[in-house]
Amino acid sequence: MSTENNPDKIYNNSIRILTDLIAFKTISGNDNNSLINYCDDILKNLGATSFRIFDGDKKRVNLFASLKSKNGNGKKPIILSGHTDVVPVSKGWSTDPFVATIKNEKLFGRGSCDMKGFIACALAYAPVFKENNLDRDIHFSFTFDEETACIGAPLLIKELKKRDIKDGICIIGEPTNMKIIDAHKGMNEYTVHFGGLAGHSSKPGQGVNAVEYASRYVNKLIEIRSKLKDRAPKDCIFNPPYSTLSVGGVSGGIAHNVIADKCKVEWETRPVVREDGDFVNQIIDDYVDKELLPEMKKVFSDAYIKKEIIGEVVGFNRLNDSEACEFVSSITGDNSREAVSFGTEAGLFQEVGISTVVCGPGSIEQAHKIDEYIELSELKKCLDFLKGVKDKSIN
Repeated sequence: MSTENNPDKIYNNSIRILTDLIAFKTISGNDNNSLINYCDDILKNLGATSFRIFDGDKKRVNLFASLKSKNGNGKKPIILSGHTDVVPVSKGWSTDPFVATIKNEKLFGRGSCDMKGFIACALAYAPVFKENNLDRDIHFSFTFDEETACIGAPLLIKELKKRDIKDGICIIGEPTNMKIIDAHKGMNEYTVHFGGLAGHSSKPGQGVNAVEYASRYVNKLIEIRSKLKDRAPKDCIFNPPYSTLSVGGVSGGIAHNVIADKCKVEWETRPVVREDGDFVNQIIDDYVDKELLPEMKKVFSDAYIKKEIIGEVVGFNRLNDSEACEFVSSITGDNSREAVSFGTEAGLFQEVGISTVVCGPGSIEQAHKIDEYIELSELKKCLDFLKGVKDKSIN
């Protein structure tokens, strides 16, 4: 019996693969080579060709693998895209977050929902793609560090351009309950490092307190944030309908009685339009250059404020005519489209001319949380969807 005619086998394989994927502790920033090797082996055993794109340390890697059509007639290739990293684990889990646990028709584990569930479904369905006479290529795109400002995907897309892979329909399987998402905000993340001059707290005038200057920086960000609400575009499709700004962390200092010579501020903004990101950065950079840094240098000439760009990810723009959205609708029968505030890699693919849609199993409400899970019914819905992709990829 062919794999295609045994849906229970495909489903069970998706559970097995998802269980294996969860066991790889691919927290953002960590080595993901073992997981990529696992995925690559599955696809190569089916005859797929692949290439990898590493970060500078060879610690993190993107994978792009292809099952080539047997009798192509010019249909656009399909790119099934997912990120391999997961967010860190907080205390309080009722199960081991890196051991898949099934309970009450839910599969628990870090990354089960966001977004190893989709990757597992794609890999479980790959044998069916292989068995059929496809008239379009099926690509598998697995990236690293999406959760930290999409660090991996730009390296992959740069390589795709070099290889002249710039056409197709990209389906990014972020958790959307298999609903079509066709727009989201941009995502810019920064870490700002403050360097001052340490000293005894009893003589504050003889030091430069990095924590205090960082605090003033944060206050300026909060002031800018209030201005973003006034810049909300008319009839904005997002909720909230304006660009947001959030301070994620402030850390510095070593003791109560020591003037802090080091501090860092982590912050992000999610612009509804690119101009809002420019607006925020211009104001905060001018504040540093004209006020904060000159004051620091009056006391200590080697004082510094250095802004590190973690990532500046373009937004995903709604298009009236989207081949990717129409393709997914033709399979699911759902013509509705939604915009979300969370970010994905969709805008990066869209920017190079690849028609893109976000659609995958699971609910974003379960992502990044303690006891993250995906409902088993969502995996089945995703596998049914991939069957539709197969049906539209054969003569």
